[in-house]
Amino acid sequence: MNGAESLVKTLVAGGVDTCFANPGTSEMHFVAALDKVPGVRCVLCLFEGVATGAADGYARMADKPAATLLHLGPGLGNGLANLHNARRAHTPIVNIVGDHATYHLQYDSPLTSDVEGIARPMSAWVRTSRDARSVGADAAEAITVANSPKGQIATLILPANTAWSNGGVVSKVAPADAPKPVPEEVVREVAQALASGSAMLLLGNRALRSKPMALAAAIGAKTGCLVRVISRNPRIQRGAGRVALERIANPIEKSAELFRSVQTMILVDEDEPVAFFAHPGKVGKLTAPDSNILTLAMRGDDVVAALESLADLVGARVDEVPLEQFARPDIPTGELTLEKIGQALGALLPEHAIVCDESITSGRTFFPSTRGAPQHDWLQLTGGSIGIGMPMATGAAVACPDRKVINLQADGSGMYTLQALWTQAREQLNVLTVIWANRSYKILHNEFANVGAGKPGERASSMLDLDNPSIDWVSLAKGMGVEGRRVETMEQFAAAMKAGLAVKGPFLIEVTL
Repeated sequence: MNGAESLVKTLVAGGVDTCFANPGTSEMHFVAALDKVPGVRCVLCLFEGVATGAADGYARMADKPAATLLHLGPGLGNGLANLHNARRAHTPIVNIVGDHATYHLQYDSPLTSDVEGIARPMSAWVRTSRDARSVGADAAEAITVANSPKGQIATLILPANTAWSNGGVVSKVAPADAPKPVPEEVVREVAQALASGSAMLLLGNRALRSKPMALAAAIGAKTGCLVRVISRNPRIQRGAGRVALERIANPIEKSAELFRSVQTMILVDEDEPVAFFAHPGKVGKLTAPDSNILTLAMRGDDVVAALESLADLVGARVDEVPLEQFARPDIPTGELTLEKIGQALGALLPEHAIVCDESITSGRTFFPSTRGAPQHDWLQLTGGSIGIGMPMATGAAVACPDRKVINLQADGSGMYTLQALWTQAREQLNVLTVIWANRSYKILHNEFANVGAGKPGERASSMLDLDNPSIDWVSLAKGMGVEGRRVETMEQFAAAMKAGLAVKGPFLIEVTL
């Protein structure tokens, strides 16, 4: 058994059964091992940013790591933007990155690079296997690191000769650590702070599943504290029959006044809110300077147990919290507007849908319009690095083939990783992509004003607009093997949505705005 075969067998033994791949020469023995070792589904992606983004979407929905297979330092570099998003989402991923044979590095051939150096900024753990015998043990440790309650990225670098050489050993994967219990004194301190008034529970990450949100809502109802979530969360479980929590407005800077009115901010698997960027004359830290910042649960803590303990202390009961009622808005007609589109989404969203939202500026009205839709999961851009939507939807569809995935996608960021459409067609994934074709980087128009740069002139405007030439998304989809429609009225939009929801495979709608 060679090193590559021991790697695949260790992945299978460790429960990592899906790999999003863009291989090259150095990874061919891993590819060959897929024919010899059953148990790993390998999904080909035409760009490394699609592979890493798909691994993120998969793990968010499967609650276990996917693997990526990337080619040397440049291939890993191509995938870093969506690894950044995955790191911010605390997503478990096992990266497998090929490298030159150890004895070939001395020649500094064209693709030689510092693979470990490229990997470290986005990885909690990096290791280069030294020989075939160590590959299995290294892979087992990578899986354990990724499966940490914190949700981490582990990068295993596989020199070509460690892959093809004999002597591979399959290693047993140690069970992941359990989430850490929150000390009783921390829970008591938070309970006392809630009694003082003017407090907010700010929830994120694992606290945005249905059970912890219900507990937080009960605590808020009992104590009078605000309960909020921000607008860049990995996965929110929502819809009729669940607790509906208010999402803080995006851009988050608009909520600075709300934050500054809060005397005690209690973080539950979330960070203290800050502005995305520095702007002239504006603050970067959004809470008031004299705010009391407390942490009930950090990354890797047992969020549910902490909230249960807090609810017991303050006398809060989940069964007394009202749940979101099933409510469908009517489907509007006439001219396309974003407000009407939000209403149509609320009217048409199917049960158990997975919404992958990279709408950027266009989607700010969609979240409230869908709160009464059937139960669904809502996945968002976490790290601010655009180009996640289509890959994330691809990975989510691989993880949950029996659920409809709806990708709400801005056109500018969609162009970063449109190769994901090809993978969706190849794998016949159940993804409906809705493109908001406003023919511009609308977010940058807003930021131009926010940073005090004045009004963009002709040259500056040319850097912000996408209308010369206009992008034809229906033709692009067709070229990737995906059926598409362009819509210009609400009647056309509703008809296209119904058609796309009925298709058992990929479908694209271009919405001209």
